[in-house]
Amino acid sequence: MLVDAFGREVTDIRISVTKRCNFGCIYCHDEGLGPVLKPRTPHEDEMAVEEIERVVRVAREFGIRSVKYTGGEPLVRLDMEEIIGRTVRHIPDVSMTTNGSMLGPRAEKLRAAGLKRVNVSIDALDPQAFRDIRKGELAPVLRGIQRALEVGLKPVKLNMVLFQHTLPHVPAMIDFVGKADGLKLQLIQFMPELVGERDWDVDADGVKKWLEQRADQVLVREMHHRRIYIFNGAEVEVVDPVHNAEFCMNCHRIRVTHAGELKGCLNRNDDLIPTRGLEDDALRDAFRSVVANRVPYYGAYVKEFPHRDPNHAVPIDFTPSAS
Repeated sequence: MLVDAFGREVTDIRISVTKRCNFGCIYCHDEGLGPVLKPRTPHEDEMAVEEIERVVRVAREFGIRSVKYTGGEPLVRLDMEEIIGRTVRHIPDVSMTTNGSMLGPRAEKLRAAGLKRVNVSIDALDPQAFRDIRKGELAPVLRGIQRALEVGLKPVKLNMVLFQHTLPHVPAMIDFVGKADGLKLQLIQFMPELVGERDWDVDADGVKKWLEQRADQVLVREMHHRRIYIFNGAEVEVVDPVHNAEFCMNCHRIRVTHAGELKGCLNRNDDLIPTRGLEDDALRDAFRSVVANRVPYYGAYVKEFPHRDPNHAVPIDFTPSAS
């Protein structure tokens, strides 16, 4: 198993299979190569199925035990079922993050190929608000979520980016998750350092304080020491890496870009190691190098960052702003 200089074992890998996307979310830090109206064959700048399988095979040699596929939107690729089928030959624990718009018609085949569960990005249950934020339609996403539950891709984790535009919609999303068996909610902290628009930011600690006051139960997840808030038996979790060194010190993940570059952190692009065309031994060395170059906190770029004081946070106000 690979272990970095700070004692963090690398146990899982996230692989982007494309930058293309059929949505245009206003907070996205990685402009898609769209518009993509339906699934297509891979672009030449995207790893082929065989290249992805080789990365997974070598990852398995190092004891990595879970794979998550991301994009862009991974389901713009026609060959995702084949990618998953080949992946489970080496690492059985395979999941995927998707915007859900193309999930419904493919959920059963994805499950049959070996996909275990999905994360679906959804920022509001109001169709117009959803359209304003994600530049796409809500109805097919809801159908995709329902179909994923039906075929057993559980738990279905709903990813909701937490920023000013979504705050008014958080209570309704919690109710939605609490009424359906197999759903979980992840409130993903907005990352202004990637996108700009700092006035969209919200106080993540204030959100957690609000959740703590209203949840039926509060648990602590071992990974990242994250708190889980239970509402009607459903889990709500806040993913808050911004200015949060503890979050990074409990990270056990490395990533691969759609072009086959290894990277040690979502928020770093100065440590990319190309792998396409490498012999297996060189690919193994690339894995060792990317782990050796991991930093203790992605904000290493930010030498001075605000100190968070969760104990004195004020519960956030979820009512819509006047704007």
